[in-house]
Amino acid sequence: MAGTDLPLEELLVHLETLANQSLSLWDIPAGATARLINVSENATYLVEARDGYKSILRVHRENYHSYRAIECELGWLEALDAAKIVTTPGYYVGKNGQPIQKARVKGLSEPRYLVLFHFVEGEAPDESGDMSGGFEELGAIAARCHDHVLSWQKPDNFERPTWDVDSVFGETPTWGDWRNAPEVDGTVKPVLERVEATIRSRLTEFGKAPTRFNLIHADMRLANLLVDGDGTRLIDFDDCGWGWFLYDFAYAISFIEDDQRIPDLKAAWVHGYRSVRALPIEEEAEIDTFVMLRRMALLAWIGSHIEAPEPQELAPGFAATTARLGQIWMDKISSTWETSDE
Repeated sequence: MAGTDLPLEELLVHLETLANQSLSLWDIPAGATARLINVSENATYLVEARDGYKSILRVHRENYHSYRAIECELGWLEALDAAKIVTTPGYYVGKNGQPIQKARVKGLSEPRYLVLFHFVEGEAPDESGDMSGGFEELGAIAARCHDHVLSWQKPDNFERPTWDVDSVFGETPTWGDWRNAPEVDGTVKPVLERVEATIRSRLTEFGKAPTRFNLIHADMRLANLLVDGDGTRLIDFDDCGWGWFLYDFAYAISFIEDDQRIPDLKAAWVHGYRSVRALPIEEEAEIDTFVMLRRMALLAWIGSHIEAPEPQELAPGFAATTARLGQIWMDKISSTWETSDE
């Protein structure tokens, strides 16, 4: 969890104290407790009480999203659910009538924003076998969400982060400079420099027309689909923001870009997408560019979050694999150019 000078273990102790002390801000059963279930940009807790009550508490990272940005996230959640585009998790308002609470405890330099979500029943699709069906559904859900934002009247002063080339390669990249990531040595760095330059060039040409670049979920992976007998629910909108529509596919294969199943998964996602919304051939041809943009962003993320267990596990070989994937991608582009010139 970036954005703090505290060691992770010490930070989590303070956040657990904050999570449990803050439960009194909502009208929930007495004796409820919060237990950490995930830590990334934010810390997420399962809240339980003896009567079977469950909810999900999200404690936001300091200085990551503003109050207004969180309001806008919740607004889009509500709009998608109300329009029956996809079922999204509801949230509880606090005793003060507000959905976003603010609290702090001794040991934390800044107060934190908190949101208490309804507990969502269901299981994420199995990722150990054939994921084609799940990816086809991901593609269809993405297309419905993209269609929705093109007609949705966004609230005034709508504020969400932007996920574009500058957010990865700019002067103040969201997750830091990929060059500072582990194992970015003299062998892989020159390759990745060329990858960055190629991405910049291609996406500048691709452009940001509203039908290509708009509000996206920005973390639409199988892990964020919960399925049960009542249907499919989409969760974790914390990173939703302005980005290319096709970037949603790149998020779907985060950390598994080198998996041999990716061509089939991409085909399934595109098939699901086209079952709802048109996808021109020239846009489909750029999907791999977004995959490489995301991969470079993840390399930077590992470097800026290396104190956490997951980045530590992912770091060995990640830079080298990114360079290998980038070289294959650039070779494919060169081959396509040569073929088109014949």
